[in-house]
Amino acid sequence: MRPTVIVLTFNSEETLAATLTQAGKVADAIFVVDSFSTDGTVAVAERFGAQVVTHAFEHYGAQRNWAIDNLPIRNAWQLHLDADEVMDDALVSSILALPDEPEHDGYFLPRYVRFLGRVMRHGAMSPTWHLRLFRSGVGRCEDRRYDQHFLLLSGADGTDATSGQLRGVMIDDMAMSISEWTARHNRWADGEVEELFAAQEVNRLKPDFFGTKAQRKRFLRERYNRMPLFVRPFLFFVYRYFVRLGFLDGREGFIYWTLQTFWFRFLIDAKIWERRNRERIRRPIDARLVVGGKTVEKK
Repeated sequence: MRPTVIVLTFNSEETLAATLTQAGKVADAIFVVDSFSTDGTVAVAERFGAQVVTHAFEHYGAQRNWAIDNLPIRNAWQLHLDADEVMDDALVSSILALPDEPEHDGYFLPRYVRFLGRVMRHGAMSPTWHLRLFRSGVGRCEDRRYDQHFLLLSGADGTDATSGQLRGVMIDDMAMSISEWTARHNRWADGEVEELFAAQEVNRLKPDFFGTKAQRKRFLRERYNRMPLFVRPFLFFVYRYFVRLGFLDGREGFIYWTLQTFWFRFLIDAKIWERRNRERIRRPIDARLVVGGKTVEKK
């Protein structure tokens, strides 16, 4: 198994070298799809022998699908990574141990988060599972603005595709500052709100409690979305931090779980409430007209 590796980057010079070091152990070819970085990202990628392609960034789903559709991928398999996702040696060995024609059409990789230098190992999010290794022509990313997952469209012989899991882990190393982390999550909150109001069903991961780990996660997320605004972030934090032992991740965990499961989700709820009430607030203002210092109704 020697897949083509595709890595998305933007100002990723701090983490890219570690990602490409491990990726190079399994890759037959590496493509870096960069979104006009202004730091040394491109130089790092070229130093590791990656082919750099520049493409304007819309959102992760669109960027991943652009890479699938436009890169000259000649290998039978492809592996998709972010610039801050580092595979450990066990995961590298698991990929190399796969035959040229493995049992499944795609494989889920377990991912842990490293935040403020500490790997989060509790809170029922450790690990999360992501379909990142799949047969070329079979996988595609959801066209979502946030929380995108890859889908298997069909098997090699046109039948339903199957997936497996690999041992080892990849570490999502969030080496950015808290200021950058919150800025990115503010943008991702906007994307999540857009997705909720768009309510698209085409090329979406099917929620299924008894399906893959990604499908189960999407099923639970839909149940969460049905809960009352502003109440659910509190309940979510209590569940992650206390019930699922997030407090065992120390001071770094307290910061992470507060920001990730309370602040971020509360921000999404606030943006949903703002959008729902925007028209209600605007209509009374538009319906009035000030004449001679007096407010009158429009005819």
